[in-house]
Amino acid sequence: LMTIMIFDDLLKACTSGGASTLVSVTELEPAAGAHASVAPAKFVDGRSSVFAFETRFIDGLAARAVLLDSKQSQLNRAEGAIMQDIRAEHPLLGKIPRILVTYSDGQEFSDMELPHRFADGHVRAGTIDGEPTTANEAYRAVRNATPADMSAILNTAPAAAVFGGWDSTRKKNQVRLRSALVGEIIGVLADQDSSGQDQQSRRGGARVDTVAMSVQLDPKEMEKLIDAQEAELSDKLIDKLRGEIKKAKKDKKLSASPLGLGGIPPQLDALGGVACGKIIRSWVLSFASLRQLRFGGNEEANVAGRALLAAFGLVAIARAERELYLRANCDLVEAGAPVVTLDERYGNKRILDPITVELADQLLEQAINHARSTGVADWNGQILHVDGNQVILQGASDESESED
Repeated sequence: LMTIMIFDDLLKACTSGGASTLVSVTELEPAAGAHASVAPAKFVDGRSSVFAFETRFIDGLAARAVLLDSKQSQLNRAEGAIMQDIRAEHPLLGKIPRILVTYSDGQEFSDMELPHRFADGHVRAGTIDGEPTTANEAYRAVRNATPADMSAILNTAPAAAVFGGWDSTRKKNQVRLRSALVGEIIGVLADQDSSGQDQQSRRGGARVDTVAMSVQLDPKEMEKLIDAQEAELSDKLIDKLRGEIKKAKKDKKLSASPLGLGGIPPQLDALGGVACGKIIRSWVLSFASLRQLRFGGNEEANVAGRALLAAFGLVAIARAERELYLRANCDLVEAGAPVVTLDERYGNKRILDPITVELADQLLEQAINHARSTGVADWNGQILHVDGNQVILQGASDESESED
């Protein structure tokens, strides 16, 4: 028998001795059908890209699985879904406090989009009202938060209390918050009798140029092409091409393929995908983690603050589950409804209805009102505005530092 989660459930879970976790587990499947392979997340191992294979306990047995989406990636997707609704002027989500970094070219980034959240380098390097961000009283209060009083984080940049945050570059008094919300998607490999490496497919990269499959230029012509496009080409590519031009003999032709000219014949050199017998998405919201947080007031206020963060976490789960967007060649659909369980201690669990966006928003609205009535938080869409540092914008590049 399933029941709908109510606000009183959140208050009880956020009170000492309450539920340890709420878990939402959904079985997924490839959108194209069971026959389709799916592209897992790629990780850099030395100089090559690899998939992450590991052993999991599935249906009572040890099984080989592959990581389709990691904890960090799932949290980022949840934050991205929340920010989409905020930018679409969602009346409730717009009440969530946040830090907003704005650059002179119009780009804006909230602490829910920056990798280190409230402690991100873009925030710390910026200015507020012409003064360094790090000297601003409101921002200093966030950085000086302690386990005994997290009220500044709750009212300025609460995302870190749900998704995790670490002020790691600070000399001392570093705020470190573990994520109260954890999510991942794994795929159980279809063939359990062979290793993951044996099962991963390769994909062919190819490009057809309708003008000519090969464009060969002499060094001077290549130099002219580079000069004409220099403002739009990466420094790394320019250095590489000019190095080849220097080494080339006068009568030697150079391929213009690095400039996107000419075709590339099909070749099996890129990681493709794997076949999965089962795909599982799971979310865990840790009330035990939230119960470690206090906000400088009495216990009623502490519980109200935790419940507010828990409702924020449910809003994130609901929106992340609604948007099954991963990467190319990894289109998934739900094979059934999420199975939601609330820990009731001593091995007992209560099955709940799925956490829909409508239900999560209703709980968040109640949590906001309750937190306001206890005086622990007043979420009304307050934004700590930071002007981005121009030096960072001038040095920005889309090239990864790990690339050669």
